Amino acid sequence: MSTETPAAAPANFDLFSFLAKFAPLIFLLVLMGVFALLEPRFLSPLNLFNVMRQVSIYGLLAIGMTFVILTRGIDLSVGSLLAFAGLVAAAVAKGGFESRFAVGTAAEAAGYGWFLAMLAALAVGVVCGGLQGLAITKLKVPPFVVTLGGMSAFRGAALLFAGGGPVSGFDDAYRWWGQGYIGPIPVPVVIFAIAAIIAAIALRYTRFGRNVYAVGGNPEAARLSGLDVDRITLSVYVIIGFMAGLGGFVLSARLNSAEAVAGLTYELTVIAGVVIGGTSLFGGIGTIFGTVIGTLLIGVLLNGLVLNNVSSYVQQIIIGVIIVLAVAFDTFAKSRRKRA
Repeated sequence: MSTETPAAAPANFDLFSFLAKFAPLIFLLVLMGVFALLEPRFLSPLNLFNVMRQVSIYGLLAIGMTFVILTRGIDLSVGSLLAFAGLVAAAVAKGGFESRFAVGTAAEAAGYGWFLAMLAALAVGVVCGGLQGLAITKLKVPPFVVTLGGMSAFRGAALLFAGGGPVSGFDDAYRWWGQGYIGPIPVPVVIFAIAAIIAAIALRYTRFGRNVYAVGGNPEAARLSGLDVDRITLSVYVIIGFMAGLGGFVLSARLNSAEAVAGLTYELTVIAGVVIGGTSLFGGIGTIFGTVIGTLLIGVLLNGLVLNNVSSYVQQIIIGVIIVLAVAFDTFAKSRRKRA
């Protein structure tokens, strides 16, 4: 009689789970291949760095949005807050609005420099994000309603603050944060990469990150286990406010101008990148790596469409369709996990 134990049967390959995990990366590579065939300029180093520079602003906002969506929240105000923070930074850098278009030594002497300008932008973002977090946690207003109101309020604040006009003409030190290079790599790309690494470490290896996932997975269970759900929820809106402030500063430096209409429709692009990257709108599932891939995918898609002379109106339609399909896939994935 044989004493050999039968070999364990190989686990069945789950195509759906594989696609749920790697579909954004696969689609990104396929999309790059298609655009490279359609337009040889697409793979040029100049264009690829241009894509990365453009994506970096969306990416900063998407990192903050990942924290928010992981807790089952949403933030529709990020584009407006970015514009408001950018204008505040510009006003500090220029020393007010009297010299909003001035350039040269006299204009630089009237301002307070890039460092205070960046701190001002970050402060605006943190305060505004915190106010929205308090409205959500203390007043129990749904995040969608609070941030929808914030989208209008911050845009109005930006228009009121600057009198509806732009502020432009910054010094070299200020512009470096948006136009400079560290070696061959644009500074905004470096900032995005550092922010992504810090956020990924925070979510994966810290107690705070585990708490964020716990709150998003099951808020009531998290509360019963002793977690301060309101404090964690408030903190993620402070984080996205911080990222919006940083994004506003970097964008104004890149464009050498700040204006109240900056960041229009950014919220849709950012949410699309986060959801495409695998972060569930139902909370508790998602990674920063996925967000980076999703944001890159959106950036590559928009850049490729521009190079192929596709209308901007068509681009908006495509982004809208992608959002719907990504949410539909997320809903199907959730129902499938429940059945498993």
